[in-house]
Amino acid sequence: MTKLTIIAFDGTRYDLDAADGSTVMENAVRNSVPGIDAECGGACACATCHVYIDDAWVEKVGGPAPMEEDMLDFAADVRPNSRLSCQIKVAASLDGLIVHVPERQA
Repeated sequence: MTKLTIIAFDGTRYDLDAADGSTVMENAVRNSVPGIDAECGGACACATCHVYIDDAWVEKVGGPAPMEEDMLDFAADVRPNSRLSCQIKVAASLDGLIVHVPERQA
């Protein structure tokens, strides 16, 4: 299991054990993390699982693929460290990953 921390907008920390191969979004939904709406269920067809990658992890997580970039156009308050959590696959190389949930989803 890979350790994953999701920090809700109100500052509440959700420290999760995530299975490799799952997505950050799947783990957020499974653990009822507020602010991750995931309306499309992980199909990269909306922007309701938008998160900010913690600065220490941006390089390791990498940037969005072109289709994800297109969907981020619909997200609220997009920043350079914005990603869709449905597109971030959990892997041992991301053990300890920290993401932040924005104030609102688009």
